Amino acid sequence: MVAISVNKNAHPFDKTRLDALLNRRFFYAPAFEIYGGVAGLYDYGPPGSALQANIIAEWRRHFIIEEHMLELDTTIMTPAPVFETSGHVARFADWMVKDTKTGDVLRADHLVKAVLEARLAGDKEARGLASQPVKEDDKKKKKKVKTTAVKLEDRVVAEYENILAQLDNYSGPELGQICRQYSITNPDTGNEVSEPQQFNLMFASSIGPTGQHPGYLRPETAQGHFLNFSRLLEFNNGRIPFASAHIGKSFRNEISPRAGLLRVREFTMAEIEHYVDPENKSHERFGEVRDVMLALLARTTQASGRTEVSHMSVGDAVAKSVVANETLGYFLARVQQFLLRIGIDPARLRFRQHMANEMAHYATDCWDAEIHNSTGWTECVGCADRAAYDLSVHSAKTGHSLVARQALKVPIVSEKLVPEFNKKNFGKTFGRDSSAIQQTVSGFSEEGLAKLHGELAQGSTIISANGKEFTLTSDHLSIERKTIKQSIREFTPNVIEPSFGLGRILYILLEHSFWCREQDVERGVLSLPPIIAPTKVLIVPLSAREEFDPLVREVSLKLRKAGVYSRVDDSNTSIGKRYARNDELGTPFGLTLDFASVQKRTMTLRERDTTGQLIGDIDGVISVVTDLVQGTIAWADACKTLPAYDGVQAVD
Repeated sequence: MVAISVNKNAHPFDKTRLDALLNRRFFYAPAFEIYGGVAGLYDYGPPGSALQANIIAEWRRHFIIEEHMLELDTTIMTPAPVFETSGHVARFADWMVKDTKTGDVLRADHLVKAVLEARLAGDKEARGLASQPVKEDDKKKKKKVKTTAVKLEDRVVAEYENILAQLDNYSGPELGQICRQYSITNPDTGNEVSEPQQFNLMFASSIGPTGQHPGYLRPETAQGHFLNFSRLLEFNNGRIPFASAHIGKSFRNEISPRAGLLRVREFTMAEIEHYVDPENKSHERFGEVRDVMLALLARTTQASGRTEVSHMSVGDAVAKSVVANETLGYFLARVQQFLLRIGIDPARLRFRQHMANEMAHYATDCWDAEIHNSTGWTECVGCADRAAYDLSVHSAKTGHSLVARQALKVPIVSEKLVPEFNKKNFGKTFGRDSSAIQQTVSGFSEEGLAKLHGELAQGSTIISANGKEFTLTSDHLSIERKTIKQSIREFTPNVIEPSFGLGRILYILLEHSFWCREQDVERGVLSLPPIIAPTKVLIVPLSAREEFDPLVREVSLKLRKAGVYSRVDDSNTSIGKRYARNDELGTPFGLTLDFASVQKRTMTLRERDTTGQLIGDIDGVISVVTDLVQGTIAWADACKTLPAYDGVQAVD
């Protein structure tokens, strides 16, 4: 486990304390809890809902507004043919194994990872290398595979590390082979497990009173973008490139959801589909991110059994073809900027490239933004180059043209063979089949038309259409070579897709933000950045006397008018306890109204992490705290604007 040090006086990170805080303060909780709950389903409480809403607001500002994206809100329920065409019905699956005696279901790759990591941890413990042994009580609470101090052969250690480095690249049969070769059993029972089988992750449903239309709950929002491509392109005045964006619920029937919000069955996604010319995947703003440094774990490194990252600028990564193109590289940088802005620890963020076997069926290159937390590295954002797959398959299935058209500055002049139909003779000879025959001939390649021309010169040719064969002669058509002037280029756009799992990001952000003061380890602190903190400012009147009421109302109203969300805590507990309670909620600033406030119209401003306090007149303090919340100044700037509070201004 990696210790989190968001403050130099912080107590080492304790996940048990964080979980207790999140549960006690109702950031989120198991859904249907009083009915026993259902694994993988969670409800968000007031602070969790506000935190998610603020993350979404920042995501919308960072991407939709700054990048001028077109926002969509498409339906969750989706007819089955859509996912049959997209490939999800056949391919959207994970490998599962079953306990051969109890029938318990486990996800195969997660089982291999948990068992091998536990054995490696036991090896380190046996060698005296374990830096932070896990207490037995903590093992039980976390429900992890039990670690036993057993020294492994160096060869076995190397094999385990090699398997873990490329775990995502294994097929189901290969995972089964690993389970047999290394005697991997169900850690809860010790029983052997079955051969891996594929399990489709989509929730099946039906549409209509008699279920006549089979459907699915969407596992991603992407298909709603692609099916509306023509309308989006028209809305964008036919211009390419452009991007659409969607924030909404998705559903995946996870095999064995665990680890809280990190693996759930219903979650909020934020997805972008950026449409580009396949012949030009440059990005007009690439120069702005060229020097952004990324921690990259390339597929070649993983294939060699290693997990060391390479620190490389986006510009170098694209120039060296580590990252496929400028647009994909641009979004990797923008994803990193977003994650760091909302409070993710930069030292615990990396981008891992998908290996060949784990690559989605639609992708040509894909990188996951993985963030380290108490469970290890977790994928939180996927950035894929989906090429033209989606638009092509939906167009082929429906017959609806999903293409872009570009006016050429210099027309392309070429010669090619063209079929010329004698429509009068066609109609007389073939009747209702005329259209199908003409469509078939028009679809011939240059080589096919040349062959047809030769056969017609010999007298006749036979064409198959509508499941029948027809004899054509030169009375029906001729093949002529013509000069074609092309002024419009028609192409199917490629798609670059950044896809965010907001629940995972939210939880890991809470881990990265959590710490306890050395002098008060029972009280946790969430050092959430002001832009995403559920409550920005706590107003604390020193007394419940009526004389404080007008000031409390005035300060609260002025903050609301400035767009700053605040809460009032006028309970009878001490100011210290009131601040401590709100440190747990991540509230970054506190305003104290004391007796001097009534007489002098002064007010103190407290900062959550340092507990430092400043003082000034009410309007001046409100102005400073508004700038702090909006991010236009930092606490160090506020300290230059307002004097430090020395604790003697209060008047009895």
